[in-house]
Amino acid sequence: MSLIYGAVVVFLIAIVGSILGALVSGLPGLLSALVGSAVGFLFVGITALSVLLAARLTRDDPGSPLFFGVIMGAWLLKFVAFLGLVFALRDREAFDPVVLFFALIAAAVGTVAADVVAVLRSRVPYIDPAFPTPAADSTSGA
Repeated sequence: MSLIYGAVVVFLIAIVGSILGALVSGLPGLLSALVGSAVGFLFVGITALSVLLAARLTRDDPGSPLFFGVIMGAWLLKFVAFLGLVFALRDREAFDPVVLFFALIAAAVGTVAADVVAVLRSRVPYIDPAFPTPAADSTSGA
């Protein structure tokens, strides 16, 4: 669900950011808003993939150090990619750096909010119910 909520948030940021960016600085503003929201969606995807990978590697044990290592590795990858993107695009004339900055910040805050909503709406059982086994059913009498 986090990926779906994140996609909706990033789509809304792309629409609103593109309109505002185009009004503020024309085509460079529009492109900056689209790139900022696309990077936000890429980061949501990396987060979702890292959680799936970590769950698979640790056999659904979120207390495992490997689980945290995979999640922190993905976070570090996103941080380095963000810095690389900012330094690579800051001097390009095709982009407005202010609109790009605000689009990236809006995408980051919006996707974190989408992750929080997804976690709060998730349904996790409090107990692990014991299901009857086939051997128990055959001995219960017939």
